[in-house]
Amino acid sequence: MMSILTTRWDSAEHLKTESDMQLYLEACLEEAENDPEFIIHALNVVARAKSMNQTAENTNQIYKSDEKMLFLEDKSDFSTVVSVARKLGFKFAIRPAT
Repeated sequence: MMSILTTRWDSAEHLKTESDMQLYLEACLEEAENDPEFIIHALNVVARAKSMNQTAENTNQIYKSDEKMLFLEDKSDFSTVVSVARKLGFKFAIRPAT
C-alpha cells in the first residue's frame, strides 16, 4: 500500500491582493448561507493574509487586537463582524439575489 503525502492548505497564503481577499470573502458569504461562524472564519483568514502580506504595523495591530474577538466564533455578534471587516478595509453591501 502506497502512502500519500499531503500538506496543510492555508487559504491565507494564497490571498495576495485586496481583490483576492474581496473575492474570497464574497465566495464565503455566498457559501455560508446562514452560518455566521463561517463568515468569522473567513475574516480570520483575511486578517492572517493581510498580516502575512503587509508589513504595515497597523495591520498587525488590527489582527492582534481583534484576534481574541474573532476566535470566539460562537460568541461574536454581527456588530463585531462588521467592525472587524471595516478594520480590515472591507464593508458589507446588499445587492439583489440573481
